[in-house]
Amino acid sequence: MKQITSVVLLLICFISAGINYGQTDSQKKKVCITMDDLPFNRALNVSTEEMKQWVEKLLIKIKKEKIPIVAFVNENKLETNGKRDPARVDILRMWLDAGVELGNHAYSHKSGNLVPIEEYKEDIVKGERTINELLAEKNLKPRYFRHPFLNTGRTLEYKHEVEKFLANRGYTIAPVTIDNSEWIFAEAYDKAISSNDKEMMTKISGEYIDYMKAKFMYFERQSQNLFGRQINQILLIHSNRLNADYFSILCDMIRNAGYEFINLDEALKDEAYKSPDTFTGRGGISWMDRWALTQGKTKDFFAGEPRTPEYIMKYAEVDSE
Repeated sequence: MKQITSVVLLLICFISAGINYGQTDSQKKKVCITMDDLPFNRALNVSTEEMKQWVEKLLIKIKKEKIPIVAFVNENKLETNGKRDPARVDILRMWLDAGVELGNHAYSHKSGNLVPIEEYKEDIVKGERTINELLAEKNLKPRYFRHPFLNTGRTLEYKHEVEKFLANRGYTIAPVTIDNSEWIFAEAYDKAISSNDKEMMTKISGEYIDYMKAKFMYFERQSQNLFGRQINQILLIHSNRLNADYFSILCDMIRNAGYEFINLDEALKDEAYKSPDTFTGRGGISWMDRWALTQGKTKDFFAGEPRTPEYIMKYAEVDSE
């Protein structure tokens, strides 16, 4: 009886300490959060003052959560009337001062699937001007590039030439494994704000968190199916009103799902990111999907991916994900 009691007490100690029995450190679920379309996703549709207010609100939550984030800039969003606006540059500086690392998302968010390669390269270079200046103030340089729309080119020749071009400029491509249609929820949320429809705002935000939880579960299954383990995941979300209001709740959901937050450097150390990617289709899809298609996975492999509720699609006036 004394021996049994000792075993029970030992198990209680494991539980009390928050230890997941049987799970090694390499098996723990980890995720890096990345944000696109800085300084603000709807920058071309809002005043500079309104942008500042929403960015401040989002950054308060980011600092509170103490999560390492890399965020990607479209420098055309720093302009008013076609000229760089110092007030908007100051808003971008707020991100850096909040401890967020800035990356290049191309100047005007052009798709590598739709423009000639020289035009795409020009958009990349043009997207460096301000982030280079701001990072230089802190003796830093931009390290990461995120493809707009996650489009990497319709041919392997285009894709590989851009990869070489980026590497020569000192960039590492920032992939995405947990892709999602958060942008549709954000469109709907913006519309509800404009209509002062608080009931709809609450409904959209609840659907958003549930949807993101389902997305995490889906890509966990895909990770297990592809690699036989949980890889370091990379999540894509955007700088928008929806996350300005609900970023902390999103983070709580992710923590409750058993994830530890890591930076992009650590995420990319996972051997999964060395997996071959020969995808040249039209879609902007996750690297998890790219690896699966490169391996020859068929349609059945992708079954069960969560979709945006139809009523939110209609409310946001979006035809397809």
